[in-house]
Amino acid sequence: MTISLDNQSVREASTHSVAAIELKGINKSFGPVHANKDIDLVVGKGSIHGIVGENGAGKSTLMSILYGFYTADTGDIIVDGKTVKIPDSKTAIEVGIGMVHQHFMLVDPFTVVENVMLGAEGGAMLSEGIARVRKELGRLADEYDMKIDLDAVVGELPVGLQQRVEILKALYRGADILILDEPTGVLTPAEADHLFRILRVLRDEGKTILLITHKLREIMDVTDQVSVMRRGEMVASRKTAETSMSELAELMVGRSVLLEVNKQPAQPKDALLKVANLNVKDDRGVMRVKNVSLEVKAGEILGIAGVSGNGQSELLKALSGITRAETGSMELVGNTIDLTKNHSSSDFRELGMSHVPEDRHRMGLVNAFSEYENSILGYHREQKYSNGMLLNVSGIREEAKERMEKYDIRPRDTELKAAKFSGGNQQKIVLAREIECDPDVLLIGQPTRGVDIGAIEYIHKRIIEMRDAGKAVLLVSVELDEIRSLADRILVMFDGNVVGERGPDATEQELGLLMAGVTDEAAE
Repeated sequence: MTISLDNQSVREASTHSVAAIELKGINKSFGPVHANKDIDLVVGKGSIHGIVGENGAGKSTLMSILYGFYTADTGDIIVDGKTVKIPDSKTAIEVGIGMVHQHFMLVDPFTVVENVMLGAEGGAMLSEGIARVRKELGRLADEYDMKIDLDAVVGELPVGLQQRVEILKALYRGADILILDEPTGVLTPAEADHLFRILRVLRDEGKTILLITHKLREIMDVTDQVSVMRRGEMVASRKTAETSMSELAELMVGRSVLLEVNKQPAQPKDALLKVANLNVKDDRGVMRVKNVSLEVKAGEILGIAGVSGNGQSELLKALSGITRAETGSMELVGNTIDLTKNHSSSDFRELGMSHVPEDRHRMGLVNAFSEYENSILGYHREQKYSNGMLLNVSGIREEAKERMEKYDIRPRDTELKAAKFSGGNQQKIVLAREIECDPDVLLIGQPTRGVDIGAIEYIHKRIIEMRDAGKAVLLVSVELDEIRSLADRILVMFDGNVVGERGPDATEQELGLLMAGVTDEAAE
């Protein structure tokens, strides 16, 4: 396939005669980084328009310009046929643009009503404001099928309902155009399906949706139109019905991308990780892992499937030494470990285990540290990184450069703070560190969360290579496609229990029933 920049197709691609948004010649630079280059975009009114691209392609920068977080260096923004200046998010809201962020902008101790009215109290008499918000939210919830308890404390709601609060908040403020940035990154498959039903209702009621996502299956399922960005440029726009996932992947990356995982059957040998009778409580004292036993053999990938919040996170934390178990033991490469005792992750690293945590921000990186410093976190005491009492900084930087090339971490700046990298590139920093240390056992949680299609292909390939090299891999993912593609055996967790084991040929429906707690015995 020949791929070329096609701004004319971008201008002409809208399936609707009236444009809700038109961007012309948008440019934005951050120092030497040209994040957006002469961007043209037309979004039809009453449509769902997807924007896809690799990490660092400029999608979030473009949406931040549209929502007033950044100001374009040059270019025009046209909303409903009128050229507008959007210096801040207040102005964006005034012209009818709302945004639902990937990381929700909610106050956890506040109720739904309090979060929605925050910043829009409507005067000194809060009681009048609350009554007005409550009435309007009730109308919006009925109209768009977004039922929710208005008096619920937001911090106690599941993430799917928290996202619903964000959407209602934008609608309450009069948004006719909604920007959603990676909206399904924290949702279960069922929650994602319900979100898409809501988006279709919003579209059918005349709202315009801009959907930023790296999940091509979602793009094909829910959008009317899709635009592709690559390295700061808008390279193509297509009617969704007239394109395919393979074409979009190639447009995103600039080369053919293998969407299916290519692997040979596993050749498992002796178990390198055995877990017996594991019980783990969370920070609030609730038992989250209940009498779990499992083993992972050399040369196999054991996948843990389940709806987020059913004990998978606590399982990984206990096995990696982050938290202490109530009961249970682990045999790691022949070493028996009492998991009820206090351990550290460094203890387990010395025995041949590496851990890619689910939450890279809290447990995988120090955002204030540079990339090269993050590249050795947890391994900084190793002899190859030190010259006596001091770190071998030049050697660490050189190794970091090599890993950045190997894992395509962008930008290629080892001095850049971790906080300055996109989410997908942050994930690749963690993966490079943990995989390149050549462990015998790899615990890996949500390996491709927030990662673009080209990087997903590479990460999956590296995980398969580790398996084929005789490593034992324990994989936790909420992406069923990922579990089914990579795992040689699948355990399903529900309410802290292992409720079933399946092979990689298990259907999505079969696994979905187990994830909902419908065991074989219950089905019979």
